[in-house]
Amino acid sequence: MDGSATMNEENIDGANGCGKVRTGTQNEAALLALMEKTGYNMVQENGQRKFGGPPPGWEGPPPPRGCEVFVGKIPRDMYEDELVPVFERAGKIYEFRLMMEFSGENRGYAFVMYTTKEEAQLAIRILNNYEIRPGKFIGVCVSLDNCRLFIGAIPKEKKKEEILDEMKKVTEGVVDVIVYPSATDKTKNRGFAFVEYESHRAAAMARRKLIPGTFQLWGHTIQVDWADPEKEVDEETMQRVKVLYVRNLMISTTEEAIKAEFNKFKPGAVERVKKLRDYAFVHFFNREDAVTAMSVMNGKCIDGASIEVTLAKPVNKENTWRQHLNGQISPNSENLIVFANKEESHPKTVGKPPTLPARLNGQHSPSPPEIERCTYPFFPGTKLTPISMYSLKSSHFNSAVMHLDYYCNKNNWAPPEYYLYSTTSQDGKVLLVYKIVIPAIANGSQSYFMPDKLCTTLEDAKELAAQFTLLHLGKFKNTLDNTVEYEIRKYYYRLYINLLILNSTLV
Repeated sequence: MDGSATMNEENIDGANGCGKVRTGTQNEAALLALMEKTGYNMVQENGQRKFGGPPPGWEGPPPPRGCEVFVGKIPRDMYEDELVPVFERAGKIYEFRLMMEFSGENRGYAFVMYTTKEEAQLAIRILNNYEIRPGKFIGVCVSLDNCRLFIGAIPKEKKKEEILDEMKKVTEGVVDVIVYPSATDKTKNRGFAFVEYESHRAAAMARRKLIPGTFQLWGHTIQVDWADPEKEVDEETMQRVKVLYVRNLMISTTEEAIKAEFNKFKPGAVERVKKLRDYAFVHFFNREDAVTAMSVMNGKCIDGASIEVTLAKPVNKENTWRQHLNGQISPNSENLIVFANKEESHPKTVGKPPTLPARLNGQHSPSPPEIERCTYPFFPGTKLTPISMYSLKSSHFNSAVMHLDYYCNKNNWAPPEYYLYSTTSQDGKVLLVYKIVIPAIANGSQSYFMPDKLCTTLEDAKELAAQFTLLHLGKFKNTLDNTVEYEIRKYYYRLYINLLILNSTLV
């Protein structure tokens, strides 16, 4: 996560294993008593205070990825002597990192690393929304060290080996480069890549070197940003997956052709196929056939394209849309699916009827999902400055409608025009769809975008139309400036999972 980007850069103030453990009004005696009781050391680093890491008697490497949780909304005057005993309820703490202000107060959040993934998951279950003081509730969720950077504006004729060699020349700790072929021309890349580093620190140092905007590769000024880390799925859940994710398909390849190819090794094994652009989800009736098909079909050619086949990763149904709204869906999220119950034949989200995904839930729908919003207290006398929404970054927007308006403004286009249409379903329901017109988008002519799904509320129809338009703006890439095209490409991946669920549930 971005908040941990510089937290591993060491500038240790205390060399005796204790460091600056107390400033201001903090109770030094309480912290010293905690250290004496537990045997853990404590050091003050640049912007954080570390308790443990490793704990006394620890041998071997640190715990694996997935053992750390993020803790938010901590009272600013609460410290390790109060926090550690609470988090020890879930298991043995390997390391507790409390983010600190120069004033001596904490910054309201911390990272707790346990010795096992099971302990971390237990901490999330029992301590998320825990009332740590009267009226004060903390938030606890999984924390993943980000080791991956998004590199945009790469020449499309460059191959993976060339990009990998170049990134190794200009940055240290490069492990791998992920490059996706163009959906329309498999001999070219999509103009961006993901660079995997050996550690979060290596990725942070690379980002610091590349981020100013003046760094060039092959004469092109590149765009650099954090790639959201891939969400991990527990092994028990993955053992139940019977859906394959198929990448690198031709745009022209049909669902029928994919189903026929995957049925060749065992006729009738495939239940259904859902294809979006150049990737698809192949649903099997049983897991054994899915695993066999994966090994048989990975690397095979369909319509002249060499495909990649993996097991699709189920999405945590309770957190998927919270993550989407907070911009946490990974650049590799198109291989995520919403895991259906045994009784369900189609993916859906928790607490929702099968007509709409939670992201597009209307106000009259039953059991609306609780959206976790990031809020701060608004104190009397707080100075406010009027600004234009167009001066913000695209990451400030959560809806496709706002993104589309933002991109049109950034590209000096007229605002998108929405035209509402309706029809009546067989059971008498009024169904709605918007047509979006963006004047002069190509050669001075008007182009319009209209999704192939109907909705039951205005809000849902407008959001779906905006998502559909954003996903199809790529065909007008010659009219996009580099910055807008880069932002749209990044936003594509946050829409992939949304459109997957829409296409699976709005039928």
